[in-house]
Order: sequence, then C-alpha cells, then structure tokens
Amino acid sequence: MLRQIPPIGVFVLWLTVLFGVTFFSDDVFYKSQKKSLDTFANDPIEKKIHETQQANLEPDLVTPKVIEKPKNIIKHFRVKKGDTLMKVLTSNGVDKKQAANLIAALKTIYDLRSLPIDHQLSIHFSTDSYNANNKYNKVKSFSFLKNYKERIFVSRDTTGNFTSEIKIRSLKTKDVYVEGQISSSLYEAALSQRMPLKLLMELIRIYSFDVDFQREIQRGDSFSILFKQHWNADGEIVHNDTIEWAKLTLSGKPLEYAKYTSPKSNHTDYYNREGKSVKKTLMRTPVDGARLSSRFGKRKHPILGFTKMHRGVDFAAPKGTPIMAAGDGVIEAVGRKGNYGKYIRIRHNSTYKTAYGHLSRYKRGLKKGKRVKQGTIIGYVGSTGRSTGPHLHYEVIKNGKKTNPLSVRLPAGDTLKDNELKIFLNQLTSIDGRIQKALAD
Repeated sequence: MLRQIPPIGVFVLWLTVLFGVTFFSDDVFYKSQKKSLDTFANDPIEKKIHETQQANLEPDLVTPKVIEKPKNIIKHFRVKKGDTLMKVLTSNGVDKKQAANLIAALKTIYDLRSLPIDHQLSIHFSTDSYNANNKYNKVKSFSFLKNYKERIFVSRDTTGNFTSEIKIRSLKTKDVYVEGQISSSLYEAALSQRMPLKLLMELIRIYSFDVDFQREIQRGDSFSILFKQHWNADGEIVHNDTIEWAKLTLSGKPLEYAKYTSPKSNHTDYYNREGKSVKKTLMRTPVDGARLSSRFGKRKHPILGFTKMHRGVDFAAPKGTPIMAAGDGVIEAVGRKGNYGKYIRIRHNSTYKTAYGHLSRYKRGLKKGKRVKQGTIIGYVGSTGRSTGPHLHYEVIKNGKKTNPLSVRLPAGDTLKDNELKIFLNQLTSIDGRIQKALAD
C-alpha cells in the first residue's frame, strides 16, 4: 500500500525537477555555443560567414577605430661638425624647397656662419602634415637660442611664406655675491660655495697678472665676487654674467678689481680703486738713466774671449744706481748665483719672471717670498760675479725660456684719467651699494 506523500515533500520534488531542467537546458546551450566556436576555428567557410554577418551589423553596434594625430610634432637636434643648415633640415624631413625658403628668411636677421657646433635647433611641424608614412614635412616654425636672452624664430604663414624675427625672453635678473675662505685650494673653496666653474676660470684670468695660483695661494686666503644671474619664469638659472667685481686676499693683503667698459673705445677691462688696469706691462728698462751696453744674442764675451750666447741685456750705470722691480710680483730668489754675482729673480705670474744680476747690494728687508710692486727699489747696480764693470744684467723669462726684453711682446695696461676715472669711481660706489644689498638678501 502506497504511503501518501506529505505536502512538503511534493514541494521539494517540484523544485528538484525544475532546477534539473534548467541546468540541462543551460548545458545544452553552452555545448552548442562551444561547438559553434570550434566550428569557426576549424571550418574556414563558417568563419567567413560569421565575419560577414558581423560586418553587416548596424554601425552604432561596432566601436570605430580612431587614429589620433599627434598634437605637437617637434624635433630637436644639434649641429655637428661639417653640417650645413640645408643638410640638417632636409635630413630631418624638410623638403629642399621649404628649407631654401626658410634659410633665405633666416639670413635677413642672422649670419649662419655664427651658428656654433653642438648648438640645439628645433623644428615644429604642422599637424596637418601627418601622413601614412609618418612624415611630418610641413614646417610650422623653426627656432634656436641666439644667446641666453634672445631666440631666433622663423615661422611659416598659411601661404607657405617664411618670416623671421628675434624674440626677447622674459627673464628675472639679480645680483649674486659669493665669498669663500681657502682651506686647501681655490678650486675646492669656490665649488663649496657653489660658484659657477666658468666664473672661477674668469677669476683666475683676472688675477693672472698678479698671482701665481700654483705657488701663492695659502690656507686662510679668501675670495669674493659679484655678478648678475638671470632666471626664467620657471625659476631656472639660464645665464651667469661675467664678474663685475672681485677681491682676492692673499696673506692678509687685498687685491680688488672692478669691471669697466670705456664709453669711448668700448674696451672692457678690470681696474683697481685708483683706476689702474689689472693688466700690467713689464718695464723694459728697470734702471733710470742707464745706457744699453750689450744686447740679447750671440756676442764675443768680454772676459772669456769667445763667442757666447748672451741671454739678457746689460745696462751700464754708476755703482749704487737704484734698480726697480719691472712689475708686480713675488721675490722667488735673492742671493749669490755663480757668474751672476748678487742676484734677484721675481715671479710676476705663471708666465713671466724677471732676473737681475751683478748687484752691489739688495734693498734692506728684501727676502724670498716678499711681494713687491712695479717700480719699487729692490737693489743697486754693482759689478759682482763675472763682470768687467758696474752694470745691470736684466733677463725676461717667459714660460721658463729666456727672451729678449727689448722685443718680447709684453701685456700692456692702462690707467683711467679725467672723466673716465670719474665715471669709473661713480660705478664703483654703485657696486659697493649692490654688494651690501646682495649681502642683506
């Protein structure tokens, strides 16, 4: 006898049948779809039919492929040795006709011979010059920096013509004061104060007439400079001007110079507070009222009796006649030296030295390492050593080689006078104020 199924059991049975049918239908659909995909993969005809059906769908059901043209097409390149601008332009996608027209416009404001090697140039191509070969041959503009504040700019108008102009960059300028004390070397002291290397080299050049940097710089010496610095809108340093004022203190003695450009000659040099140029000539005749008695070159030696090279000039003068330092410098040697007798040698800078022989005596207090000024007395004419009578034997030594003092081309300096000196001193007062302001900032 069959047992009657309770109502709850009928409900459970009904649910089981329902979910079983659903699962079976989904499984059949999945297998059908998988078979269809496998058919496309294995049957090229079926695959082609499927692709054709997909292509005939409504346009808004298919996402179109968008090709974006670049917004900015700019090429940067540098001038290499042997390059011409025509070669540079054509090798970077500009056709010869455009390049020729661009160069013609550029020549109206710029001498292409002034374009330095490794200088960066920029070409801006128009976006409508894009093509399938990825060539951007329609020039929109061409530019490069002429200097830190001027940019050369060549642009192309809608008719294809080129025009050129010089654009002035908007820059901020301020005075920068740098000072430092030397503990090991001038180079390390300058870099520790973030002094630009270019200005360090300039400082050395300014003082090359006064200082032998290999021998005279000592621990405790100091330097200070004033120059202008230029910044762009992004706060980046774009240029450091030349030194306008400098002071180098050696063994407690300051050597100070300021830059000055003559309004008459447009000549620029550095001068001290007395208006004397940093460039100093060496005196060709360091004895007053002396007579030239023997020239530089081969001669019959008055004592030895045979021809011998005479590597200096002799000035005959009475014993005791004062001898002057031919230029600013440091006493490198003082004392007896073989045939020279009583002898003095002065080192003026890393290039020039002068030597004095046959002295009767030295100036009191003169010693090795002492700094002397041009024209100061260092000794007196005599006839010590190999000599036939009282005279000064004078030598100019350039880069270690004895040179004819009467023909050597010596650096020439000058002294500001009258109105130019007045202008310079007013400028120096202004520089003093700028230094105080830079220190306060």
